[in-house]
Amino acid sequence: MGDVIITYETLYELLRREKSRTEIQKLDKDFFNDIIGYIKDKKDILESQKSKENVFANKEVERTTKQLDSICRILKELYERRETKIINLALINSRSNSNVDLSVLLPDEVKFYESLKNNLDLYRDGILINVLEGKLPILEEPKVIKSDFQNKILIRFINPVPKFVGSNGFTYGPFEDEDIANLPEDIAKLLIEKDRAEEI
Repeated sequence: MGDVIITYETLYELLRREKSRTEIQKLDKDFFNDIIGYIKDKKDILESQKSKENVFANKEVERTTKQLDSICRILKELYERRETKIINLALINSRSNSNVDLSVLLPDEVKFYESLKNNLDLYRDGILINVLEGKLPILEEPKVIKSDFQNKILIRFINPVPKFVGSNGFTYGPFEDEDIANLPEDIAKLLIEKDRAEEI
């Protein structure tokens, strides 16, 4: 999709494309970072509007609040559309063992896809294949998929940070000055302590 500046209109267009096309649409690799920055900017504008005391400020506050609500609705629907498509991809691939193009998925979506496919394969082999061979189902425990879905802190980098591996085994970075990221709490606090970033 190339570098896209996030606006309300571009978000709406991304959702429209995701809804109107069967295949999952490619998003810019920095999509989540861009969205976080965009929402923060909108919230900053809202706080600035709230600090003004005049007749026009109230209308501006109401308009910005409505826009933030609309942005959240669009993002939720965009996520759920993509979620359904990823589930279907994993299901089709588990059933047919066909090649699936994962290049259209964001890195976190690839992890989601792989965890779904691994568990679908595990249960298909344990139940269906065993029954077809005249055996009772034998189920192993599902593989534990490591995840960085934990408490996170939104930070802004004030110094460059090279690529690194966190305590959870996931790779992060590299980050430049002014980059914004939503990182696991322990990693974010360490970066803040080392004067590499500040909490937003």
